Amino acid sequence: MDSLVRALLAATPPALASGEALAAWRAAIGPALAPFTLPIDRALVAAASADRVGYAFVAGYTEALRSLVPSATDALALCATEEGGNQPRAIKTTLTRRDGRTEWIVTGTKKWATGASSAGALLVVASTGIDDTGKNRLRLVRIPTAAHGVRMTSSAAPFVPEIEHAQVELDHVVVTEADILPGDGYDDYLKPFRTVEDAHVHAALAAYLLGVARRHGWTDLVERLLALALAARAVATAEPKLPTTHLALAGVLALAAHEIAELETVWSTAATAAPDAAAPDAEWTRWLRDRPLLKTAASARIARRDRAWQQLGNSATTTRGAD
Repeated sequence: MDSLVRALLAATPPALASGEALAAWRAAIGPALAPFTLPIDRALVAAASADRVGYAFVAGYTEALRSLVPSATDALALCATEEGGNQPRAIKTTLTRRDGRTEWIVTGTKKWATGASSAGALLVVASTGIDDTGKNRLRLVRIPTAAHGVRMTSSAAPFVPEIEHAQVELDHVVVTEADILPGDGYDDYLKPFRTVEDAHVHAALAAYLLGVARRHGWTDLVERLLALALAARAVATAEPKLPTTHLALAGVLALAAHEIAELETVWSTAATAAPDAAAPDAEWTRWLRDRPLLKTAASARIARRDRAWQQLGNSATTTRGAD
């Protein structure tokens, strides 16, 4: 862990030419990531080298997918959400075997896929049909983005515009047995990924804010954010299906909310006290623009925490703002 902490305390955002964006940032930080093989460690070092929360999110999300599918070598994008959402019953994309052949066909539309436009491969949640109990049988299929029948329409949210999203249309895309990942598409991938993603993204957020605190010389905040990043790292390496992991993650999120509030107070004062009012703190301005990202999926996190308490034989009746 010593080498990781030293890397976090030394990381700085690369100097990029005007107009260069996410791809250039990724290329620039590549050498800093090279010594680290654990996805969560790569997420932390990358985020500490970011000058905006959007890049930190991309680092956490990308490495969360690497953690979910360790065998993958390409940059990945998860394609789950459809018109009706991403619950099992909402998945209408089909995976059907070609008559008399070993190949399969994937057909459907994914409404919202983060990072799909720049990924090398898509992880598509698809249905093989309804079983005798009425359950939608789901599998996860790896599809190269360049595969015939894959079409994308890019979009961006009003906040964190650096994060690419896309609608993905899959028109009779041919795949083989080797492209279909083992296990249940929901229980083994989609459901645990919500926990894996939260842990990796919040670890990355802590590492990014640690970098902010370092660049401003706020030593007390650096120490606390370092502790938060390492706590999130521990959760990211835990079994994502266990209720104990969910409770620990809920605690990390609560601590993150507290530290973010503390940092914002200090950062706001420093930004508004700048001697040149005509040149405001660009990073602070981006942070205010992108802050809504922190509130996404808040209700799902509350439900996950409450279920964890129920599974452990307790009750959770308090809803905390951090969730």
